[in-house]
Amino acid sequence: MVGGISGKLTDKGVRSFVNRAAPGDKLADGRGLYLFITRGNGATWRIKYRLEGKERIYSIGVYPQNSLAQARLELNEVKASISKGQDPVVSRRLNRANAASQSDNTFKAVAEEWFSMKEKEWSPTHLVKSKRAFVRDVYKSLGDLPIECITPAVIAKTIEGINKRDVLETATRILQHLNGVFRYAQAKGLCEVNSAAPVKEILPRKKTNGRMPALLDWKSLGDLLRAADGARLSPSVRAAHRLLAFSATRISNVVQAEWKEFDLDAETPMWTIPRAKMKDRSRIGDHRIPLGPQITAELKQWGNLFGRRGYVFPSPVGNQHISRESLEKAYRVTLGLAGKHAPHGWRSAFSTLARDNGFEQDVVELALDHAHGNEVVRAYDRGERLMQRIELYKWWGEKLMYAQNGAEVIELAKKVA
Repeated sequence: MVGGISGKLTDKGVRSFVNRAAPGDKLADGRGLYLFITRGNGATWRIKYRLEGKERIYSIGVYPQNSLAQARLELNEVKASISKGQDPVVSRRLNRANAASQSDNTFKAVAEEWFSMKEKEWSPTHLVKSKRAFVRDVYKSLGDLPIECITPAVIAKTIEGINKRDVLETATRILQHLNGVFRYAQAKGLCEVNSAAPVKEILPRKKTNGRMPALLDWKSLGDLLRAADGARLSPSVRAAHRLLAFSATRISNVVQAEWKEFDLDAETPMWTIPRAKMKDRSRIGDHRIPLGPQITAELKQWGNLFGRRGYVFPSPVGNQHISRESLEKAYRVTLGLAGKHAPHGWRSAFSTLARDNGFEQDVVELALDHAHGNEVVRAYDRGERLMQRIELYKWWGEKLMYAQNGAEVIELAKKVA
């Protein structure tokens, strides 16, 4: 390194050095400030400093766009940061983030553009649910940051915070959306790299068997129902839990249920879920769930208390429904069922116990709206199979009530003609 009494370089001397220097040469001005010749024969101002015992490099910018005088001014700012124990590189990143947060290139602004684009291909329910997840879990930490300044480490901290709630599925889904936002930003030239891509490595892999924990005997299910009756649950969560148990449908359909889907006053009370809300959208027709007298009476009472408009299970915050996470947390934390029985476990219990007690597999599969390869079975969906499903749900409701009341449920195999 040549040159070098502190602060004694001149503009003329810098120009002369740049004209004759080779890649790798350095010209020092003192106090750690020097001019470095890059491999491409460009010149850039740098500052060498030590922090916490480690040598580090702070890059100011290229010469001559950044003059000697400008480099010395920035050197003073860097030294001031170091004297306060602050890393000047981190301080500069934060300053740039704050300055850029007022622009249209913040993460929140780009994400909202991305959601607007997805509106044409997503269902309204999925769009609302996804945007709500960003408001709840992402915007607070990332929303005001310029998207080009967001690093994988910042995203990883956000995702780890979500996963600490033991909601791997939610964390995975949000990370998938983050990848979409960054790919969109890349396509528009707002950032060079997809900082969300490496973050998948911090999430644990899902279990390969894909099975949710479930209680599969009447006594355990009765104990669960009684425990829920005595637990401190919000009214909406408690009522949603009851419909989940007696309908054995998916948790998403329960929390998003709307009163317009229910006909509680029909000869056979029915819950008709629009096909657009179902997991399998390839099938024809909405999914109908016959409601037994037990859950029908409870829904009527619930409707009399809160009215039969909008969502069946409203959230206390805003004009929305309760979240699936609130129901999952009630099972996992309040009822202490982590690893024993998840909300999805009612479907496993329903399927197992119904088939063990003689109900035909095709009827059970149709009741659960499982994809089925037999087209003949699908053709009967609205015919005799519906009558068999009415019988199935009547049986299921009665047995759950027996179990809840502490009665010993003894089943005899049904005769199959």
